[in-house]
Amino acid sequence: MKRHLYLMALMACHGLSTLAQQTERLLYQARDLTAENMFSVNIEGPNFDKAGNFYVVNFQKDGTVGRINTQTGAGEIFITLPDSSVVNSVNFNSKGDMFLPDFKGHNVLRVDMKTRKISVYVHSGQFNQPNDLCINKKDQIFASDPAWGTNGGQIWRIDPNRKAVLLETGMGTTNGIELSPDEKTLYVNESVQRKVWKYDVDKNGNVSNKTLFTSFPDFGLDGMKCDKAGNLHIARWGKGVIAVFTPKGELIREVPLKGKNCSNLIFGDKDGKTVYVTLQDRKCVETYRTDTPGKRY
Repeated sequence: MKRHLYLMALMACHGLSTLAQQTERLLYQARDLTAENMFSVNIEGPNFDKAGNFYVVNFQKDGTVGRINTQTGAGEIFITLPDSSVVNSVNFNSKGDMFLPDFKGHNVLRVDMKTRKISVYVHSGQFNQPNDLCINKKDQIFASDPAWGTNGGQIWRIDPNRKAVLLETGMGTTNGIELSPDEKTLYVNESVQRKVWKYDVDKNGNVSNKTLFTSFPDFGLDGMKCDKAGNLHIARWGKGVIAVFTPKGELIREVPLKGKNCSNLIFGDKDGKTVYVTLQDRKCVETYRTDTPGKRY
């Protein structure tokens, strides 16, 4: 009898172990959320509002923001931008307003989510091509601002009074930009130069102590996001992987995608453990599960 109970316990443990292995295998396995070619080649900027609605820019054509059903993959145009504007990123402040970097109009746009009214939040003749944004808890916006024609770039901070402050210039093609969970570190990458820099951020949003975080010998860099543990997830444009680094700059893993030209990513779902990735070669959104939620969860 004891031997029988022992065998049953052993089988149960083996079953649990197998289940755990199967669950682990399901992590980091990319699948399609949307059909191919639902977006323009400039598909970018995936993000969620507080209600859990999912937005991606350039749905069906340039100059739009689409709202996508995360269950079915179906989509609709949420807004169409005025004046031939095209944006690369979607971000939200603490009030729920949507902010969009308009690289054609040299603007950062604001969208009232109730009325869907689009207005220019800040414009500057010193802007090159505002590309990506991240927003801290004080509603300060940090913006990457590349000049693709000269492979140069700069970084801006836009304060709640709508004043644009130039934080850094003379950089390479600044693209992905992200704050650490404690908002004391700002990460900025340079796509063409294939470098990721980090800065210390003080309580006023000023940056200092520029340090090379990591660099790559090949392929490009695009959007970046942090998870709750402070790991930095980097879209490797052309390689078709999301590279995950510890806060110390150590590579943990590369998550393979179905497409190659991954432009950006965001953490979503109730537990924050589903990663949504925009693919410019396939013009669609892919998703995969991860073991650590995004920093907002």
